[in-house]
Amino acid sequence: MPKDGGIGASTKRREDIRFLTGTGNYTDDINIRGQAYVHFLRSDVAHGRIKGIDTAEAEKMPGVVRIFTGADFEGVGGIPCGWQVTDRHGAPMQEPAHPVLAQGKVRHVGDPIAAVVAESREQARDAAEAIEVDIEDLPAVIDMKAALEDDAPKVHDDLSSNLCFDWGFVEENREAVDKAIKEAHHVTTLELINQRMVANPMEPRVVVGDYKRANDESTLYTTSQNPHVIRLLMGAFVLGIPEHKLRVVAPDVGGGFGSKIFHYAEEAFCTFAARKLARPVKWTCTRSEAFMTDAHGRDHVTKIELALDKDGKFLAIRTDTHANMGAYLSTFAPSVPTWLHGTLMAGNYTTPLIYVNVKAVFTNTVPVDAYRGAGRPEATFQLERVIDKAAREMEIDPVELRRKNFVREFPYATPVAVEYDTGDYDATLDRLLEMIDRDGFAARRAEAAKRGKLRGLGINCYIEACGIAPSNLVGQLGARAGLYESATVRVNATGSISVFTGSHSHGQGHETSFAQVMSEMIGIPAEQIDIVHGDTANSPMGMGTYGSRSIAVGGSAMVRATEKIIGKARKIAAHLMEAAEGDIEFKDGQFTVAGTDKAVAWGDVCLAAYVPHNYPLEELEPGLEETAFYDPANFTYPAGAYAAEVEVDPETGKVTVCGFAAADDFGNVINPMIVEGQVHGGLAQGIGQALLEGCVYDESGQLISGSYMDYAMPRADDFPAFRVDHSCATPCTHNPLGVKGCGEAGAIGSPPAIVNAVVDALQGGGIDVTHIDMPLSPGRVWQAIQGAN
Repeated sequence: MPKDGGIGASTKRREDIRFLTGTGNYTDDINIRGQAYVHFLRSDVAHGRIKGIDTAEAEKMPGVVRIFTGADFEGVGGIPCGWQVTDRHGAPMQEPAHPVLAQGKVRHVGDPIAAVVAESREQARDAAEAIEVDIEDLPAVIDMKAALEDDAPKVHDDLSSNLCFDWGFVEENREAVDKAIKEAHHVTTLELINQRMVANPMEPRVVVGDYKRANDESTLYTTSQNPHVIRLLMGAFVLGIPEHKLRVVAPDVGGGFGSKIFHYAEEAFCTFAARKLARPVKWTCTRSEAFMTDAHGRDHVTKIELALDKDGKFLAIRTDTHANMGAYLSTFAPSVPTWLHGTLMAGNYTTPLIYVNVKAVFTNTVPVDAYRGAGRPEATFQLERVIDKAAREMEIDPVELRRKNFVREFPYATPVAVEYDTGDYDATLDRLLEMIDRDGFAARRAEAAKRGKLRGLGINCYIEACGIAPSNLVGQLGARAGLYESATVRVNATGSISVFTGSHSHGQGHETSFAQVMSEMIGIPAEQIDIVHGDTANSPMGMGTYGSRSIAVGGSAMVRATEKIIGKARKIAAHLMEAAEGDIEFKDGQFTVAGTDKAVAWGDVCLAAYVPHNYPLEELEPGLEETAFYDPANFTYPAGAYAAEVEVDPETGKVTVCGFAAADDFGNVINPMIVEGQVHGGLAQGIGQALLEGCVYDESGQLISGSYMDYAMPRADDFPAFRVDHSCATPCTHNPLGVKGCGEAGAIGSPPAIVNAVVDALQGGGIDVTHIDMPLSPGRVWQAIQGAN
């Protein structure tokens, strides 16, 4: 049994007390004396040339402090991209400028043209409406394939085309893959769309910029998942502010799902304006603005081919994907359809040959970047859908086809350049089958048919790569930042502990789970351990939270720092007990001398560290504080098997999810309750994508799903009671905690399970439908049924 409050205990989240009682401190709660407010005038056309901006009347309006346009940012850096991709011919990607405020052209609906700073939000908004902007409408390009035609309008006039890059991986495999597919006994082909998504975190983005003229220091309060990265990008590459003169604070953040990783123009603007005006400047995003300014996710169009021999063994995979970048390159956008997607195309299987081609395309739409899973859901969806289709074509049970091709020997080097260190895919699949009562499905299908419903069962597997690392490898792949994590452990004189971590918590429960790790290592109650994050002024340089990396990378940094603490404390204990350091043992908050009854408590050693009367200072300096940076040796590889059971109403096309089960291998688990909650959240987003959500533009580039009236968000009654299990654990072999990460799994494994189940329902009802693109809305399903009939 786990210790109370230690690793493996389902300790309640301590941070929930302030969230549930309304005492959290979010960015919008921060108001600084004398602050002004900004309203952005945004483009209402998708593509146009700015011929003039007349602010004269607006400047006369009550409360206006100053109006900024792109001209004020001449000579100021643009918003940088944090990852460079080299195409399959060895050329670097096309990388256009991304100005803070539009200069010369607007390139998507929502592109900021001017910013009004005023004494109140209302005055800023009123003045923005008085600005006269003369825009020459230009043809917009929305469809990716149309954007690559020779006569397509160019999103960026200074680029040779709308093609950002044409990436091939592994290029050396290409001819062998083509040959294997040409000569294979059977080839299954599937064309599919992974639709554009809006992250929709509960809290919209908020920014407060502050400036202290006395010491020339700027402070940015922002809704960010990685404040240190924002400080680096904005300070060094946009505004030219030295890091020691720029503080970035991300207080409580109400969800992110990837959309708050990136550096946004509003952050740079408020910091810039605060310096110019020598007063605080605040911006609070409306939900309507969020739809057209937050980075979107997914938006891939793919053709995948799977070659099999006569027995169903996988021989080769070939994919051709168009990935939408939107109008500009967001912070990590180029990495998502390439290194976070192509390297996962092996899945859980031993396919010997794989080739992935990705064409990244600029369009007149909101920039696209990482969204929960980031590349891994796209890879899993393609692979698991084409496997299900192949099973039907070859009349092989879909479970057995997967088993026939599982990886079973570890470590396993895939043909797409990653090495799985550990896993047991049979165990998670076996556990899933126990959970869903597959043998009883035929009876449940027959009962549904009596009610006029079509019942289907969809099963699939997944694997993901978490803790993006190591830095030297990802640097070679184009990352423009290190991907380590850091922690400072400060032990107080009375034995309590403060941990300063570069990871950021915005729903993950770090303040609870990190304290559990510390409690386990030190042997003191978790209540005596404080986890501090989100402020570049008091935490060491860290890379933040994304990619399910926090416990695997941030937690490992904390462990390494704590090991240093214990090492020094052991030396102090040896002096106090007049024993050899090698004889000192430490367990449950007690230092003992092996083979004796001598003991000294943790608190006594900590006090001695700060009141050093009993050991020689020339050998050991006072204090008990250590910092560690942890750079992983490899990704971690969570994996699992998911199943969805659905009913389809053939008269309306409505899909009802009757049951959903998830069997995951997350390695060692710190807090089972938090892990279960993370999986539930991921399932809700993945099922939401499969059935409901989708971001839609019309041909002119107008966002026609720009509110909750048009963008269908999942609700509680759209889901059954989830059954989740993480008992089939194979600990990670290369980090000190043996953890793998759990935050994105649910969003990765659930979409193909739902689509597989719906196709199974239709096929089981004699309706020959092999694929329906997400979201599987009633209208789409009904149309598919009518088309088959």
